[in-house]
Amino acid sequence: QRSASVKSSRCGLCNPFEFAEAARQLKKEAPRIQFGKIDVTHQHDLRKEFNIREFPTVKFFVDGSREDPIDCKGVRQASVFITWVKRRTGPSTVLINSTDQAEAIINADDFVVIGFFKELHNDSVEVFCETARDVPEMPFGMTASEDVRANYGIQKNTLVVFKKVGVQNGTDVESFVSQTSVKIFDVPVENHILLFTPMNLETFNAIYENYKSAAVEFRGKIMFVLVDTNETRNGRVFEYFRIRDIDVPAVRILNLTSNAKYKMPADEVTVENLKEFCQSYLNGKAKLHLSSEEIPEDWDKMPVKVLVGKNFNRIVFNKTTTVFVMFYAPWSYDCRKLLPIWDKLGEQYESRKDIIIVKIDVTANDILSVGLDRYPFFRLFPAGPGYQVRSSWGRTWRHRCTHMCVYVCVRTCAHVRVRKESFKQEDFSPHLLHTGFIAVKNLN
Repeated sequence: QRSASVKSSRCGLCNPFEFAEAARQLKKEAPRIQFGKIDVTHQHDLRKEFNIREFPTVKFFVDGSREDPIDCKGVRQASVFITWVKRRTGPSTVLINSTDQAEAIINADDFVVIGFFKELHNDSVEVFCETARDVPEMPFGMTASEDVRANYGIQKNTLVVFKKVGVQNGTDVESFVSQTSVKIFDVPVENHILLFTPMNLETFNAIYENYKSAAVEFRGKIMFVLVDTNETRNGRVFEYFRIRDIDVPAVRILNLTSNAKYKMPADEVTVENLKEFCQSYLNGKAKLHLSSEEIPEDWDKMPVKVLVGKNFNRIVFNKTTTVFVMFYAPWSYDCRKLLPIWDKLGEQYESRKDIIIVKIDVTANDILSVGLDRYPFFRLFPAGPGYQVRSSWGRTWRHRCTHMCVYVCVRTCAHVRVRKESFKQEDFSPHLLHTGFIAVKNLN
């Protein structure tokens, strides 16, 4: 198992110190894991092959295969990177067998996640362990011990976040680090505005005073949150909002109900600009901020076409072609498991002009026309005016997925015609439900 860091010498933000420190420590603990770095300004073929678009990029190659390496995103600290690698090569959670062990784990950190399960061999546990692999900033533990569950009064399968509570000063602005994210995003106010800035910025005091002044006027309507971009534990937040170092200071509004994001049009963080932005949002006039990767030059050259935000609507919503879309996250184990099957499906339909198989990375492209509730997520867009056939299979089906199952799904769905009317539950085709799709009845 190997890990490689890809960096550009032209990027002043690429500091290899943390990566090198992690490599030095892991060399003693796990000598089978090899580390390397690549200056892709001189390796254009590698940059294209692995679709390197930002720096630094860290990829983890397993068992010597260069196919589908795992991206390591949002990790900036050596200790966190070490945890990320260890959880990829070994157990991702601590197995808790006693109440004393549980108490020791809870007391050791400010923030601990523990899964309480009746038994440890089910889909819920697998999801929990996969989540732990992708969140190395937090300690994870799990238990199926009846004594431990009884000690905490837990009877059903439950995930509990243990957080040490300290004294906080009352203010109209919440300071955000990963430990407080649960508290902040669990408040009744659904509108959150976030200021991303390093607290050691020369103009920080002036910016922060402006931010606090604006917060007073929108108390109870919008929660004001400060995100310190120097805090390494906030890496996941930067990734979610797609904030780069060169973007700060930056201001975004997030609606917790729709997950819609808005970008403040003005560059300067002044009281006037903040008030105008907030009021525009509350009045429904603010413009949605949709992120998109650039369209790859070879997006349509492979059996499975690659979509991004900029070409999604043009390709998917058309009158002549049925499009079957896989919405995936590169870090998801389920997605990586299905991508080779998806490629085979694309090969089956490569010669068809009326059906195309596509995929889109939803972690890098915002698609509001499709409600996504988990990854991978599949949706069929039949030829015609913008109708959708939503996949409804659960995690168990996906874990047992075979090429033939998906092939049958597409072959069946592709011959379903949709007309403009409302459909009731009894209109849904039983044979499509059997294969994992909800679709309208065959109208031929």
